[in-house]
Amino acid sequence: MSDAKTRIDETVKANDVVLYMKGTKDMPQCGFSSRVAGVLNYMGVDFADVNVLADEDIRQGIKDYSDWPTIPQLYVKGEFVGGCDIITEMTLSGELDTLFAENGVTFDKDAADRIRDANG
Repeated sequence: MSDAKTRIDETVKANDVVLYMKGTKDMPQCGFSSRVAGVLNYMGVDFADVNVLADEDIRQGIKDYSDWPTIPQLYVKGEFVGGCDIITEMTLSGELDTLFAENGVTFDKDAADRIRDANG
């Protein structure tokens, strides 16, 4: 296993929720990363952020790890969930709430409902 793959594997298994993104949760560096981090932040989800711009090996490695070509990438309890479009759809449909609830991830249900109300 490559060093990047090992580090990615350890990170996704050590944290309940991980977002591989361009930038950080406090300072996203692209619109797609900003959208997903914004949803998670607004919903009060405690998540680890990994800035792929800071490490080229991780930037390519995460694409190989998930077999998914784009960033951001969200992981919950070690499982790849999806990128920006999938997370947006799951947020609006309520599937993200269900995923978090089933995995014991704390989130603000009222905030999730407000996102849906604002985008309904």
